[in-house]
Amino acid sequence: MQVITTELVRQISEQARLSPRLRQNHNIHPCNESRCHRLLNAVEPASYIRPHRHLDPEKDEAFILMNGRLGIVVFDDQGRVEQTVVLARESGNLAADIPHGAYHTAVSLASGTVFYEAKAGPYLPLLDAEKAVWAPADGDAAAPAYLEELRRLFP
Repeated sequence: MQVITTELVRQISEQARLSPRLRQNHNIHPCNESRCHRLLNAVEPASYIRPHRHLDPEKDEAFILMNGRLGIVVFDDQGRVEQTVVLARESGNLAADIPHGAYHTAVSLASGTVFYEAKAGPYLPLLDAEKAVWAPADGDAAAPAYLEELRRLFP
């Protein structure tokens, strides 16, 4: 049995703070080929996650907040915001289930944000059709400004 402790969450957060991408995964599933992926995702506020979708009908995603504050944005196919939610203990919103095919991203709203993610495996890199062409790519010079636009959705 694997147990997720507050110390493990703290360690993963520290690794995220030291990572160039300002995020860190901690896989609970044994390998990329596993049929069910379960992982902890530590994401710092300046980390940009490009909006994307999963076209495989088995790849709905569940996010369960473990620590911090996480903004989730769901977009239509043209990049217009359809829905936002803040996962935070204070708000009472602790988890979100994102259906396959929905463009989405997550935005860390506090240092030390960690969420538990579950989705179907195996791991496969995103296809071009799953990447939001209307959003900057990871590492693009426009990404920080776009991330700031996303952050403004969560006053």
